[in-house]
Amino acid sequence: MVQLFAEIGRCTDNNTDMARKLIRKFLPHPDVIIHNRWIKMLGPRLQDPSLWHLNRRSFSGAVGFGIFCAFIPVPFQMVIAAAGAIWLRVNVLVAVPMVWISNPLTMGPLYYFCYLVGVEILGRKLKPFNFEPSIDWLLGELVLIWQPFLLGCVTVGAVLGTAAFVLIRILWRLHIISHIKDRAARLHNLRRRKKMGE
Repeated sequence: MVQLFAEIGRCTDNNTDMARKLIRKFLPHPDVIIHNRWIKMLGPRLQDPSLWHLNRRSFSGAVGFGIFCAFIPVPFQMVIAAAGAIWLRVNVLVAVPMVWISNPLTMGPLYYFCYLVGVEILGRKLKPFNFEPSIDWLLGELVLIWQPFLLGCVTVGAVLGTAAFVLIRILWRLHIISHIKDRAARLHNLRRRKKMGE
C-alpha cells in the first residue's frame, strides 16, 4: 500500500513540475531581471526566495499587479512593477514582463482607450483634436486631458489587473481540482488492478 501511494505521489509531482516548467519556459531568467540597471536599485531585497517561487498566490498576484502597472503612464513601469512585487511578495519574474503589454506599438491605442474611459466616467464631452507629433502639442494637450486620462488609466489598470488576478486563481484552482480527480482515478484503477491480481 505504501508503494502505491509513493507511485501516485511521483505521478502528481511530475504533473505539477510539468506545469511549472511550462510556465518557467516563457519567463526570463532571474539574472536578466536582477541585473537590469533600474531594478538593481532595489538591492538585496531581490534575494528573498519568495520573490522567485511559482505558486498560485505569487503567480496570480504578479500577473494582476504587473497588468495594473502596464497602465501607469510613466516610462519606468518595470521599476514600479519590481518594487511592488517585492512589497507584495509576489513573483518578480512574472510581474516585470507583464508591463510589456504597453509597448511602443500598443501604447497609443491603450492610452487612448484609457482616456475615453476617463471621459466617460467624468461625464465630459470628447473634444476633437488634431494630433501633431511634437513635445509642444503633447504638453499643451496633456494640460487639458490629464484628469480623464489618469482616471482612465487607473480604472482600466485596476479592472484588468483584478480580472487577471481572479482568472488566474480560478484557472489554477481548476487545474488542481482536475489533477486531484485524475490522481483519485489512478488510485482507484490501481486498487482495482491489485484486487483483480490477488
